[in-house]
Amino acid sequence: MDRRLTPFSGEVAHVSLQGRIDAVRFTEGEPAQVRVPLADLLRAPGGARERQVLMGDGFLVIDRREGHAFGRAAKDGYCGWLPEGALAPEAPVTHVVTAPATHLYAGPRVQDRDLASLSFGAKVRVIGEARNFYETPEGWVPVPHLAPVDHRFDDPVAVALMFLGTPYLWGGNSRAGIDCSGLVQAALLACGIPCPGDSDLQQELGHAVNEDLRRGDLLFWKGHVAMAVDADTMIHANGHHMAVAIEPIAATLARIEAAGGGPLTARRRV
Repeated sequence: MDRRLTPFSGEVAHVSLQGRIDAVRFTEGEPAQVRVPLADLLRAPGGARERQVLMGDGFLVIDRREGHAFGRAAKDGYCGWLPEGALAPEAPVTHVVTAPATHLYAGPRVQDRDLASLSFGAKVRVIGEARNFYETPEGWVPVPHLAPVDHRFDDPVAVALMFLGTPYLWGGNSRAGIDCSGLVQAALLACGIPCPGDSDLQQELGHAVNEDLRRGDLLFWKGHVAMAVDADTMIHANGHHMAVAIEPIAATLARIEAAGGGPLTARRRV
């Protein structure tokens, strides 16, 4: 079983795994929700970041240890550890951030103090409105930056382009920092297309492409993924630019192979 997708802390497991693994205890899990703007999903308590979750993301808690909670992210099934302080009891969300990023403000005016930054895809509960701002329990957000939580974009490439210039961050999933698979996931999820968190898992999406590339097709190398903007151009978060960048596909293929990254391993259409 893939550790990243297996809700088993090493001691406590989800009831769906009964009869499949040995665990000290099995549980239905405790539904929770990310309460901070951004949190690292860790491999172990206090360990390395594997992915990130955003405010409003659902999280099923399986185990608690050393001030951390182990569980499964609702958006993609990725399993890992979060600081317990990053979580709150599950609560309804009504709106999602559809701007590349926004701020939570202390009041409904542009002059009011900013409290925190929220990335594209973060979710909030709107409880009021004034002066072109929505009120949430955490603060005020500009109305143009939010849409109903069931809003769907219709072009993954258009979503990916919103992250152009975002700094590269290994395991990142936000406008503050994002990696190659995080960019693809953000683009697809925003269009209502299920997408796992890592590039090797994303390579199972859709079907192989044996013809000219189309807008939105995915290109894979070992440990890397990009999205075609058109037949000749792609967008990807990459360590060469340390940012999300647009590049000619042919030139990038040559550069990556020359740098030891290997040849293209797959082309997929979702």
